[in-house]
Amino acid sequence: MPERRRKFWGWGYEDQGPTPEQQRHMAERMAKRFGLDELSLTPPPTEKELNLRAPRVQPPDSLKEICSTSTHERAGHSYGKGSRDIIRAFRRYYPNPIDVVAFPRDEKDILAILDWCDGAKIAASPYGGGSSVVGGIEAPSKGDYRGAVSIDLTHLNRVLEVDKASRAARIQGGVLGPHLEAQLKPHGLTLRHYPQSFEFSSLGGWIATRSGGHYATNYTHIDEFVESTRVITPTGIIESRRLPGSGAGPSPDRLFIGSEGILGIITEAWMRLQDRPKFRIGASVPFPSFFAAAKAVRQIGQAGLFPANCRVLDEGEALNSGAANGDEAVMVLAFESADHPLEPWMKRALECCADHGGKLPREEIKTRTDQEATHEGAAGAWRNAFLNAPYLMDTVAAMGMVSDTFETSITWDRFEDFHVQVIECARDAMKRICGKGSVTCRFTHVYPDGPAPYYTFLGPGKKDSQLEQRDAVKQAASDMLMKLGGTITHHHAVGRDHRPWYDLQRPEGFANALRAAKKALDPQGILNPGVLIDP
Repeated sequence: MPERRRKFWGWGYEDQGPTPEQQRHMAERMAKRFGLDELSLTPPPTEKELNLRAPRVQPPDSLKEICSTSTHERAGHSYGKGSRDIIRAFRRYYPNPIDVVAFPRDEKDILAILDWCDGAKIAASPYGGGSSVVGGIEAPSKGDYRGAVSIDLTHLNRVLEVDKASRAARIQGGVLGPHLEAQLKPHGLTLRHYPQSFEFSSLGGWIATRSGGHYATNYTHIDEFVESTRVITPTGIIESRRLPGSGAGPSPDRLFIGSEGILGIITEAWMRLQDRPKFRIGASVPFPSFFAAAKAVRQIGQAGLFPANCRVLDEGEALNSGAANGDEAVMVLAFESADHPLEPWMKRALECCADHGGKLPREEIKTRTDQEATHEGAAGAWRNAFLNAPYLMDTVAAMGMVSDTFETSITWDRFEDFHVQVIECARDAMKRICGKGSVTCRFTHVYPDGPAPYYTFLGPGKKDSQLEQRDAVKQAASDMLMKLGGTITHHHAVGRDHRPWYDLQRPEGFANALRAAKKALDPQGILNPGVLIDP
């Protein structure tokens, strides 16, 4: 059997995604939605069409066995999986490809690769699952680097040790989400961290980008699960002591959580785990408006109930996902536990919903001991739309549409005014740049002191300027986020795409400290140059 290959131009494997018939149907619906003429679909690129620049460097003989310079590997490691990446791939536009892809088998190989790159002034980009949507794995376009190497941690994919008494495990950084959970399942344990990129993202990538996962409240960021880390830097190995907590100075783990590959390569981490859930309860609650639902979310978040899911879809988002008809906002609410039934928690959460005009379910909501509770009704519709979204990005790009997302967070006292101005700004940008379009919003995560709104924009584009239109809309929205005091990213990381706004958000004193840390750990500035800071 031939090896199943990942798409180099988009999300998933080459045999995944909508069929040609489904793509045509999507194009017909999109044209009808925006009053357009028939939309033609650009076919995905082939390797022969790319004509990549010849590799500028070659690995030494000692590393050739674990390196590749094939067109498929180089193209697949040159871009992430964001809208901007897919549009460029469909343009057959690869002006600055990765030169060599290295597949280390162990830490010894990583040390050898970094030694080669350090001595030869070659940029090195750590690569987990390649799911970055912010330019986090690309070769640098600036600097005097002789070439660029992508260090793919595919082979570092094992759970090495399980401590059932402490509910923790020592796990290699290159393991992808499904394989990680499959290894933990026989022990009755789970990391329970499910970002939308779960299928093709790695533990090391989650830690390096401060990933936000399955839980809408409480355990939202990967930070909360990290017990200790082991990191390889150009100047040596750093391993923190494994502890449930410590007050001994600044946390060494926090230096690498969110460091986006600029300080070192995370090869292992001890991670806090949970018993696998046995009890689940869920409900969908319609609201007369998005702001009414937001008020209910704030009450739930501040009540200490900590639902696993507490996401609000505005009227447009609910319509697009099939959760409602477009005249109501919808809250998707769920609790889960490995220890106890959940009716009291759900009862109190529904009381909070009723306080703000939520239409409560007529039937009695009961705890279930199977997964059907997450697959029914509006909650099931939203879940399916959420998981399928990455597979539709290729088709949206192929038909020439301008589509992407931006996400942020803001405190409750500023939320309503913030949201009104952000929506107005994004919709105005879509009208100016695309002629027409839609902007919708949902909450992905919720804290006692504020929500994390996630915005999606979609509109007709011109295939010869689709990328530029997308960039212009994203810039207008990002400028507004900064002006109003939000964050440039809640969970998508900084990468290269968000650098201009991160530079404005980040305190200058901290920037100086981060540059000093990079100088100490990576003196030649080879690790992911241009991400977070300039070397």
